[in-house]
Amino acid sequence: MSHKVLVTGGAGFLGSHLCEQLLSAGQEVYCLDNFSSGRRHNITSFEGNDSFHLMDRDVRTPSSLPQIDRIYHLASRASPADFQEYPVQIALANTQGTRQLLDHARACGARILFASTSEVYGDPEVHPQPETYNGNVNIRGIRGCYDESKRFGETLAVAYRRKYDIDARAVRIFNTYGPRMRPDDGRVIPTFINQALNDEDLTVYGDGEQTRSFCYVDDLVDGLISVMNHSNPNYDVYNIGRANERTILELAEEITELIETNSGIVFEPLPEDDPTRRKPDLSRVHNDIGWYPEIDLSSGLENTISYFQEHEE
Repeated sequence: MSHKVLVTGGAGFLGSHLCEQLLSAGQEVYCLDNFSSGRRHNITSFEGNDSFHLMDRDVRTPSSLPQIDRIYHLASRASPADFQEYPVQIALANTQGTRQLLDHARACGARILFASTSEVYGDPEVHPQPETYNGNVNIRGIRGCYDESKRFGETLAVAYRRKYDIDARAVRIFNTYGPRMRPDDGRVIPTFINQALNDEDLTVYGDGEQTRSFCYVDDLVDGLISVMNHSNPNYDVYNIGRANERTILELAEEITELIETNSGIVFEPLPEDDPTRRKPDLSRVHNDIGWYPEIDLSSGLENTISYFQEHEE
């Protein structure tokens, strides 16, 4: 069945892959992006598609939006490198922007999926992290503009669901990687790949024993669509990611093995509120939605490295 779908942040890393997948499935896609962190060349390959409509605007600004059936709200800077420079914009994209979209979903009778984050768990005291865990977030820390605004975005979606009976869902996205990430993104995989390709030492913070779990972008987008398309889910929030926990030091070593490089590894002090462990409990999305990621880390890294090699900036 064809739908009119709004994707906010549609020119970003995740958003552009989502738009592409939706267009391939025959959907009519409205891409909203102000290009603060999204990039025009992420969407050039399908800008000529008659079913693709670009809206160059800020999700925080009230403005007329088309009548649509479904909304994927992905608009927010997500790079740790941006948390200190753009804290107000990030906080408002996930709160004020979310309110604008919830009001539009209510007016259209549309289904809305809010892209939350594993950062709502903060530096977790429960491992792996299930959706029932309320997290350990420093609301005044440098990551708070992102972590806490995503938490409030979820709260707002739940409030609209209860008060106005709209179909509002959320996914908590764990570390995702793949083609179209910015080299200066600040997240660990593009940083390591960029450093290795330039024969620079890979920067590991702390002792490198902190862990993350990495999901390839194609799997992640499939998860977003699976949660959105489920006709009657038992829950309104799901973890989405891959439970392939690695230490950061192990990741650095794996990337230097995949890239012919003279890079070594240097250690720097751990940033404020950097989580020590991160791994999703995926039992809810497995059992209720039937979604499973399929692409292993080595294959995904090879694809990502190839993209960076072909798009050196």
